[in-house]
Amino acid sequence: MLTFQIVKKKEVKHLQFISENTFSESFAKDNSKENLKSYFDLAFSLKRLSEELNNSLSRFYFIYVDETLCGYFKINIGESQTEIKSDDGLELERIYILAEYQGKRIGEKILEKIKKMAILEHKKYIWLGVWELNTKAIKFYERFGFKKFDTHIYQIGDDSQIDWMMILKL
Repeated sequence: MLTFQIVKKKEVKHLQFISENTFSESFAKDNSKENLKSYFDLAFSLKRLSEELNNSLSRFYFIYVDETLCGYFKINIGESQTEIKSDDGLELERIYILAEYQGKRIGEKILEKIKKMAILEHKKYIWLGVWELNTKAIKFYERFGFKKFDTHIYQIGDDSQIDWMMILKL
């Protein structure tokens, strides 16, 4: 059974652990160890994650299969969004699932949940950034109706990578 649980402040170490593991599984082969460490120190430090957990406009959700933690996602609204910052939109900033749980339709259920959340919060669209070389993820989002509308730089250490910005109008 698949369940979603909002991440509590006291669970920040679990959030750090799953963040680093899922990101490493997805991107370690494409980035140097130094750049990954630099990114982890910036994005996944306990201080940074605690600040994000304390932000009422950002929410993290753990994803469980039965009682096993298999991933997480993070959404942002209003001023907590990384770029657009419109009250009409909801940003899906992160969605990461451990490799052994990929291909089991978990991502579809996550997107269905996020879409319902956005509709309940009267949002007009959901947007996200996805690395231009992550064709698997791009195809996944396109299947759900997301369309590319721009690009931005996503910094991993000293490597400036290009993300596609994608939008789903509700």
